[in-house]
Amino acid sequence: MSEVIKPEQKFTLAINPGATSTKVSVYEGEQEVFTENIKHPLEEIQQFHEVADQFDYRKNAIMDMLKKHGVANENIAIVIGRGGLTRPCESGVYKVNELMKQECHDGIQGKHACNLGALISDSIAKEIGLETAYIADPGIVDERPDFAKITGHPVFDMDPRREGVIWHCLNQKMTAKLYARELGKHYEDLNLIVAHLGGGVSVGIHVHGRVVEVNRALCGLGAFSPTRSGSINASKLIDVCFSGDYTKEKIKKMITAEGGFVAYLGTNDAYEVEQKAMAGDEKCKLLVDAFCYQVSLEISRLAAVVNGKVDAILLTGGIAYSKPWMAQIQERISWIAPVKVYKGENEMLALAMCANEVINGVQPKEYK
Repeated sequence: MSEVIKPEQKFTLAINPGATSTKVSVYEGEQEVFTENIKHPLEEIQQFHEVADQFDYRKNAIMDMLKKHGVANENIAIVIGRGGLTRPCESGVYKVNELMKQECHDGIQGKHACNLGALISDSIAKEIGLETAYIADPGIVDERPDFAKITGHPVFDMDPRREGVIWHCLNQKMTAKLYARELGKHYEDLNLIVAHLGGGVSVGIHVHGRVVEVNRALCGLGAFSPTRSGSINASKLIDVCFSGDYTKEKIKKMITAEGGFVAYLGTNDAYEVEQKAMAGDEKCKLLVDAFCYQVSLEISRLAAVVNGKVDAILLTGGIAYSKPWMAQIQERISWIAPVKVYKGENEMLALAMCANEVINGVQPKEYK
C-alpha cells in the first residue's frame, strides 16, 4: 500500500474466510483502503483435521498482513466477519456472542470455512481492546414463509429451529441494495430476482426487502455449479446410497464439493471450461449449455412467487464475468424483466457498509 496510515485514522476490518483463502479488507467508511486475498496452499490446509483447527493459522496470517500494511491496533474501530453456518435467523447485523461462537465451532449446519469468520473476528476484536465483533447477513438467513418450507414429506422437512437454506445472502442483498441505490430507490421498494453464480449457485426472490424463496445452495437444490451437484435424481441417489460403493462422507462430497464441473470435467475453473467450449470442446460446450439452462430455469420459476411482477433480474458472482454465459442466460429470461449484470461479488463492501451502520448508531441484533 502506497499511502502512510496516520495514527488518528479509524478503520473497519472486514474478514471473509473461504475454502483456501481468507479475504481481508480495510475500509474507511465506505471507502476501501485496501483488500488482500491471503492464499492458503492446499497442502497447508490439509494438515488440519477440522475447519475449526485452522483458527490460529488463519488469524496469524491476518495479523501479519495488517502489520505489513502498517495498520496498528488503534487504527481499527470495528471488526466484522462473514457469518457462519449456525441456526436460521433474520437478516441484519449481529453481535458475536458465546452461543454463536460455539455453534460456529461445532459447525451445526456444516463445517465450512465461513464458520471461522465470527471466531477470528471476535478474537481479534478482543485482542485489540474492542468489546465485541460483528457479523452481517450470514448465509443461513431464512425469511421464507412457512408454506415455502414444506418438502412433500414430513421426514424431509427441516427443523426450523436448527436447519434452513444455505445461500449467498451477503452478496445477494448487497447487489440488490446497490441496484436500488442506482435507481434512487430503497431496496424495500422493489421485487428483484438475484442470481449469485460462483463456486455455488443461489437464486433468490427479494420481495420488498425479504428473500421469500431461495434454493439451498450448499447441499442439493437448484442449478449445478463448478463444485456442486444441485438438484439430483432422488431415486438415483437412493441407489447410490445403498450400493455399498460409497461412504456417507463421500456422497456428501459428491454433492457439495465434487459435483458439477468437477465431476464431469475434472476442474472447478469456470473460465477454463468457457475457453475450452469456445475452442470447440463438445463436452465443455454441453456442460456450459446445461449450466445456463438450469440457472435460467431457477430464475424463471421464482417469477411465479410474485405473479410475474419482477422489477429486475440481477446476475452476480465470479461467473458473471463471462459475457457469453450471461448472454445465453439473458436470452432465456429477459422476457420476465430487465436484466443487469454485476461482475464478481460485493461481500467486502457489504460488510463495511454494515459495520458503518453500527458505527453510526444502528443497533445490532442479538443472536439467540
